Amino acid sequence: MLLVYSLPPVTWQIAAVFILLLAALIGFVREKTSPDLIALGLLVIIAALGLVPTGDVLAVFGNPAPITVAAMFVLSAALVRCGALDGLSAGLDHAAHFSYRSVIFLLVVLVAFVSAWINNTPVVVVFVPVVITLARRMSLPASKFLIPLSYAAVLGGTCTLIGTSTNLVVNGILAQRGIPEMGMFELTWIGVPATLVGAVYLALAGGRLLPARENLTSILSDEERREYFTEAFVPPDSRLIGKSLRAAGLVRSRGFRVIEVVRDGVSLHIEPTLTPLAAGDRLILACRPSDIARVRAMPGFDFTAEAGLEQISAHEGVIFEGAIAPHADIIGQSISELRFRQRFRVIVLALHRSGESVRDKLETLPLRAGDILLMMGTEPAVDALRRGRDLMLFNSPPLPSRSLHRRLPIVLATIVAVVLGETFDWLPIEIGAIGGAVLVCLTGCLKPKEAYESIEWPLLFVIFGMLALGAAMQATGAAAWLAHNLVAGIDHFVTGPHKALVLLAGLYLGTVVLTELLSNNAVAALMVPIALSIATVAELDARPFIIAVTFAASAAFATPIGYQTNTYVYGIGGYRFADFVKIGVPLNVLCFVVAMVVIPIVWPFR
Repeated sequence: MLLVYSLPPVTWQIAAVFILLLAALIGFVREKTSPDLIALGLLVIIAALGLVPTGDVLAVFGNPAPITVAAMFVLSAALVRCGALDGLSAGLDHAAHFSYRSVIFLLVVLVAFVSAWINNTPVVVVFVPVVITLARRMSLPASKFLIPLSYAAVLGGTCTLIGTSTNLVVNGILAQRGIPEMGMFELTWIGVPATLVGAVYLALAGGRLLPARENLTSILSDEERREYFTEAFVPPDSRLIGKSLRAAGLVRSRGFRVIEVVRDGVSLHIEPTLTPLAAGDRLILACRPSDIARVRAMPGFDFTAEAGLEQISAHEGVIFEGAIAPHADIIGQSISELRFRQRFRVIVLALHRSGESVRDKLETLPLRAGDILLMMGTEPAVDALRRGRDLMLFNSPPLPSRSLHRRLPIVLATIVAVVLGETFDWLPIEIGAIGGAVLVCLTGCLKPKEAYESIEWPLLFVIFGMLALGAAMQATGAAAWLAHNLVAGIDHFVTGPHKALVLLAGLYLGTVVLTELLSNNAVAALMVPIALSIATVAELDARPFIIAVTFAASAAFATPIGYQTNTYVYGIGGYRFADFVKIGVPLNVLCFVVAMVVIPIVWPFR
């Protein structure tokens, strides 16, 4: 017998919520405006329209989820800075003699285990150089490894409460609504099976479905990969005085390139057709070993020391690759604006972005997270970059000092205390996480400035804004309206005991589709109120629906924008959008099957 529901009317408040939701979705997808600004704009509009009382809107800032997420960012940063991943990454580095399938399975299991306790993004950042080195030792392109690395981090995050910020957002919503919170290992029942299935799938299908993309250094010949810096002076009687670089034949000369022109100790902005050379100019040249002799025999230059100038020396140049780190200070600025050569003492030879190599107009191209730069510099310059935070060098992962290594037990003990406190109900997760963040700063594991820099502030504001939208959906009846329509629609096609499973499947698939396009945390904050309303209307236990939303909001594999780690390896691996679809959609299907089997067993509908 079909149940008949009396659908609630669509009020102007419900219509306004749906309009705001649609506008937010369009804004997030188009990426013309920062997501955090969109989310905060939603919060202001909701309060201004009176969709939710102002006091209730401001109450989202009292939600424990964002502060817990921020504290876990700090703890993750402390773990990474103190070298918690060094041993694990070194072990993986020695797996080159294994078969590809064995390496992928080991990689997924290892990274997933780490990601169950540490924020996913720093895990991927640390492991990328190791994986790239491993790929080269196995004579395979890095593109065969980087997508599995990202997927492993995503899967690992679904295994514990602190594995990803999405889980904490859902837990915060439950706490605020007076619903029993999730336990530390409640999600393990679904996360571990999904991880094992994903590891087997990637190991078996990765070699066939993952593309073989050339790395950036392959655009250079073998000879070009080893160059030398040398310096030359323009003497007072040089025939080159007054001529531009182009007029002097120094722009497209075979065997060397003019890297920098220094006049009176100041590096000049080089315009090849306009910059005239003057007596005393010092030119920094890059040349191949085979051309050193010919370069030093060029007329118009002096390769000996001039009075009052430092001794000229030839420095062996090293060609190396590095990626722009997430949240680096140099993101959004061009090489020219940064004065890259002067700031980092290296030169940029080429840039690799989203599967394309760029060697023209590098100076004016705004840098993005995940861009790969092909650079050349001396060993001291490389070491300086290695210690910085803006660039991640593929062959030189950053290593903490010995003093920081000695503080690692403090960080590990802090994490264990936070986990045990939540597991045995000794201390709420939010209080434990905040206390842990304070402790690692007080003990010198992390400097306060580094702690603040480790927090993804835009993400927190996205969470606040979407929590406000979720509250508006609940208060105006929009969530109930959607739930009534969904339940009524399913009643027309499915009756009996299978109806609950169909509702669960529909909610899961809807969440997955949204999370492939939007922030995982935003989707979780949006879908939890809908999940609660569905359970209420269908007179079912809310727990299985909450678990489905939590898991599905993180299970984003089909697009490079579905998860931040996907976005990061997108550029580094030289992938195309279709590559993620090809290997990610089957993994989405497998996770869906796991969820539909496990959830009703572990979390019954009644």
